[in-house]
Amino acid sequence: MHKHIIGILCATLVGCAIAAPGHAQSYPSRPIRVLVPFAPGGGTDLVARAVAAKMSDSFGTSVVVDNRPGGNANIGNELAARALPDGYTLLMTSSALTINPNLYKKLPYDPVRDFAPISLATNVPYMLAAHPSLGVNTLQEFLTLARAKTTPISFGSAGLGNGTHLSMELLMLVAKIDIVHVPYKGTGQALTDLLGNQIQVYWATMPPTLPHVRSGRLKGLAVGSLKRTKAAPELPTVSELGYPGFEAGSWFGMLAPAGTPKSVVARLNKEVVAALAAPELNERLSAEGAEPAANTPEEFAAFIKNELVKWAKVTKAARIAAQ
Repeated sequence: MHKHIIGILCATLVGCAIAAPGHAQSYPSRPIRVLVPFAPGGGTDLVARAVAAKMSDSFGTSVVVDNRPGGNANIGNELAARALPDGYTLLMTSSALTINPNLYKKLPYDPVRDFAPISLATNVPYMLAAHPSLGVNTLQEFLTLARAKTTPISFGSAGLGNGTHLSMELLMLVAKIDIVHVPYKGTGQALTDLLGNQIQVYWATMPPTLPHVRSGRLKGLAVGSLKRTKAAPELPTVSELGYPGFEAGSWFGMLAPAGTPKSVVARLNKEVVAALAAPELNERLSAEGAEPAANTPEEFAAFIKNELVKWAKVTKAARIAAQ
């Protein structure tokens, strides 16, 4: 009797072992859904749709973007974490994945345990922009003015704990300055008040801000990437101006639920890398200030862990209490 049961179990296990490669070879056999935890039209959504279109062409099946905004990306992130790990529900998310654990006492998902990283998609460096009335033309001049404390300086952000907030907290930490934070409910309001001189500086996303720098309505002081951007090569990096390793910006990346077969993750990684390497997509993203940054699943996993440590330190130093 026991031998009979053992025989059945062995046969089942062998069958599963044989079936697994076949599943990977036939993947995908139906449409794929890419969850985006933000509303349509935002940076994460635009990158997701561009990559999904390329993947659809390559796979020969639909790769559909499904926007699930709300909860500072937590709603969409949780849906992806709880999805079946079969490769048919993916997530294109942002740096909120590694910032949120420091802002919320309890999250319904774990950014490391509950996901299988596929690839980083893009880095989106912020640009430190100032109102011309502040009278500074370089990062060094801004820091000197801030240290002198002779002129009231306030900075805007897209919300408490948002990347635009923490990026300035990081600069204040490394450059030893202290200026006043004015949080807004989104990037649009912050940029409008920067143009109106209600705030004096802002770590802004590049696409909507560059035209105002080009026209002279704002001053671009530096970018938060490790190397100069194709979108604004004339702007120096904070890193090259005396703060090596400084990075301020957002990122977008694709993940699958934890437990997704490694062969499927490898196939998806190959497709994301190929999509981002396509010349027309690569150039379009770079021109808009989003630097294509595809990597391996292992590299993306290490990147996520490093980001968690980085923002935990900044949040603690800035004394931002978890909600």
